[in-house]
Amino acid sequence: MRYAARRLPRHRGPAGWAEILGPGPVFPRLEAQVTADVAVVGAGFAGLSAARRVLQHWPQARVVVLDAWRVADGAAGRNSGFMIDLPHDLASEDYAGAGDNRMLTRLNRAAIAFARDAVADYDISPDYFDPAGKVNGAATEAGDAHNRSYAKHLEGLGEPHEWLDAAAMKELTGSAHYRSGLYTPGTVMLQPAGYVRGLATGVVRGAELYDRSPVLRFERAGRDWVLRTPKGSVTAERVILAVNGHLESFGVARGRLVQLFLFASMTEELDPEVVGGEPRWGVTPSDPMGTTVRRIDTGQGGHRIVTRNCAAVRPGMHPTDRDMGRAARAHARAFAARFPHLTGVRQAQVWGGHLCLSLNGVAHAREIEQGLFSACVQNGLGTARGTLTGIAAADRCCGQQSEIADYFEAEAEPKRLPPQPFATLGANAYLRWKEWRAGDE
Repeated sequence: MRYAARRLPRHRGPAGWAEILGPGPVFPRLEAQVTADVAVVGAGFAGLSAARRVLQHWPQARVVVLDAWRVADGAAGRNSGFMIDLPHDLASEDYAGAGDNRMLTRLNRAAIAFARDAVADYDISPDYFDPAGKVNGAATEAGDAHNRSYAKHLEGLGEPHEWLDAAAMKELTGSAHYRSGLYTPGTVMLQPAGYVRGLATGVVRGAELYDRSPVLRFERAGRDWVLRTPKGSVTAERVILAVNGHLESFGVARGRLVQLFLFASMTEELDPEVVGGEPRWGVTPSDPMGTTVRRIDTGQGGHRIVTRNCAAVRPGMHPTDRDMGRAARAHARAFAARFPHLTGVRQAQVWGGHLCLSLNGVAHAREIEQGLFSACVQNGLGTARGTLTGIAAADRCCGQQSEIADYFEAEAEPKRLPPQPFATLGANAYLRWKEWRAGDE
């Protein structure tokens, strides 16, 4: 079987989290013919977690990791950095969603533990992995009701949480925008580019990593697979595709994946005394289609505020100039509503980040054919779900049984989408309506 990429990953705007850290570690381009026991395509949360897991099972294995971009300049460096342990269904009204929430919580915590061990093993800065928890912020009566509904759900699960009133929210954020908040302690706040760079630097203690080396095609050659890049090739008996929505570019799950972009802005360096509030926090909106806001400090790249909202479905995996402009305007409005005392603050970076969803909320983490495994379709939960799919693919690749691998293997196939152009037109109309309904949230 031969797989050829119909397109290559593309991104708009800088990877803000990487840019504020300055130049990262230097990895070579692949410009030779190499062999490996396992080749991993993608050096984000899923791919690097898969490589680490393979080396845990097979310490002497030759593992080669390939990425189309510089490490952390792609989707990983555009992530908002919430590694969430609790149910967090973006398609639901209050994140609770359906299904076995206790199982999902247990798996998410396994991902966090895996990441925590990597931080310790690879000497990653603790500033890049901060177990600070997060807050669901509510600005409206409807948002407050969503939070109360979610709090009731958490009570049923026996999960700890704390209700914050308007005064407590202002003390935390420095903003009078929020009428209430729901704090949960289990979320880890990542500096996503810093964490991924550290993970990559640690993985290459036992593996080889080549960036700026996109896989153009790969095919079976006897028992092996041969992966072709612009200037080199990798021959490996086993391959893990950790490319999220780019999976569809290779012809896998075609017509079943929702290619979604979310957009974010990051301010210039701020005076912390003027901003007010605590130096680090993360607020997700009580309505999943509202505005996510993060405050960071010097240890994570400077005193800055990150604003994220706006979504667009783009089957071609490339947001438009119009998307970028609409997002920048929406971010400016959301920032001004929350921080009117920061009038005139410049947004130093605006970017788009590529996500992949399935209509039925399942991942694509399975053996596609002999020796070819996927760790894809993270459904907007890239830090935790990507880590889990990477672990699952590595376990199956190495012939190891695990609860994580069994969970993803038991999931259904991603549901087929309606025909184009109706799927995209309908999805974008629905997203605009959801954003309008979220209002001040």
